[in-house]
Amino acid sequence: MPSFQSYIDGVFTDGEAGFDSLDPATGRVWARMPEARERDVDAAVSAADRAFHTGPWPRMNASARGKLLSRLADLVAENAARLAEIETRDTGKIIRETSAQIAYVAEYYRYYAGLADKIEGAVLPIDKPDMTVWVKREPLGVVAAIVPWNSQLFLAAVKLGPALAAGCTVVLKASEDGPAPLLEFARLIDEAGFPKGVVNVITGFGPYCGVALTRHPKIAHVAFTGGPETARRVVANSAENLASTSLELGGKSPFIVFADADLDSACNAQVAGIFAASGQSCVAGSRLLVEASIKDEFVERLTKKAEAIVTGSPLETATELGPLCTKRQRDHIQALVDRASASGARIVTGGVMGDGEGWYYPPTIIDCDGVDSPSLTEEFFGPVLSVVSFANEAEALRIANDSAFGLASGVFTNNLARAHRMADGLRAGVVWLNTYRAVSPIAPFGGYKMSGHGREGGLAAALDYTRTKTVWLRTSEEPIPDPFVMR
Repeated sequence: MPSFQSYIDGVFTDGEAGFDSLDPATGRVWARMPEARERDVDAAVSAADRAFHTGPWPRMNASARGKLLSRLADLVAENAARLAEIETRDTGKIIRETSAQIAYVAEYYRYYAGLADKIEGAVLPIDKPDMTVWVKREPLGVVAAIVPWNSQLFLAAVKLGPALAAGCTVVLKASEDGPAPLLEFARLIDEAGFPKGVVNVITGFGPYCGVALTRHPKIAHVAFTGGPETARRVVANSAENLASTSLELGGKSPFIVFADADLDSACNAQVAGIFAASGQSCVAGSRLLVEASIKDEFVERLTKKAEAIVTGSPLETATELGPLCTKRQRDHIQALVDRASASGARIVTGGVMGDGEGWYYPPTIIDCDGVDSPSLTEEFFGPVLSVVSFANEAEALRIANDSAFGLASGVFTNNLARAHRMADGLRAGVVWLNTYRAVSPIAPFGGYKMSGHGREGGLAAALDYTRTKTVWLRTSEEPIPDPFVMR
């Protein structure tokens, strides 16, 4: 049975304890993971703090940091197939998705490699004579980067890339659910040649690992991806060290289809938006808002596609839908579907978990038209789509914004003016027009409302890992006047 280790201060090590990781496709133990507790967390943070203040990292110029990130990008690309297989085995995400996503993750490190020596300060046109004033940007310090199990190499890259480009050091905490890919990724950090302590990779459970990490006095910033409830605890813990936070949280993203849209394109995008990654995505288009005049036709198209999806082993390339990551999540989804049905919503297809091995859940569509269903407000984090209709543009916008979340949204229409109006009116950090789930290292990503704050991707993300220092220089050769002599 494979056994994985933490990576602390440049050394691979076992944790204070350990735990078994289960294969979602079978429900059986497949690997042993290290469990970091308070002593391990302190060792990782202390190593990162030493690396930030002493040794080669703080003396390294920005171009040199960029070269290390570029080397890491090459290693990710070279090892993408191996990392993808490990992620599929540990999380159940299908191999065709992990392979494509991890190959693209390399582009994030390349982008931040190029950005490292372009984080600039400024000379200010100050309003005082004989003064030169400039602003420097300096790294924040030690970053706690906390990622969930879904798309974890991607979610690590959008934190690690800008943090390292800015000159920070990092303790990367993988989820206790499916941590193997990030623990294996640590070997690439080591091979790339980062100085010891610059990046540390651990995993463990919230009460013993997460709490100790987020409240540690040497943490300067917490970059967290996860759910709102955990985020509240993260923010509460950061009150102990006054660390800044960036939070990328959940979503209940509206997918809006107008009657004039290309329905084939919209249907394919909706299938990808809700059933890709078995719906375990923060940007899943889980609320379908479709214009009333085409609702029946569009739902029928979707149902045919949903029922044709190939479910099977996530390691098989023919598989289109794999298992959920945990039994806990599968049971949670079933409970929410049952509540929706009890509220009067109609299950169009799916809605009943299988009784075979593994934590599979079928593609499910729930018609909630005219029903105040909990499935329209609660995040399933699974392959479940809730459908409502709207009469006009104003109603579509009202329904779309009637959510505690505001991460992503999609609009399908061939009316360009309407597309602009919807983009302006939607209260979401990302608006996709006639497409869905497109991402790039160049584009900022983040949410409104309960979907968090801060942005990942683009130049803004790197600047978020810096603070400004203002330097004043008096250039006059005349002595400073005696402040107590009146003139």
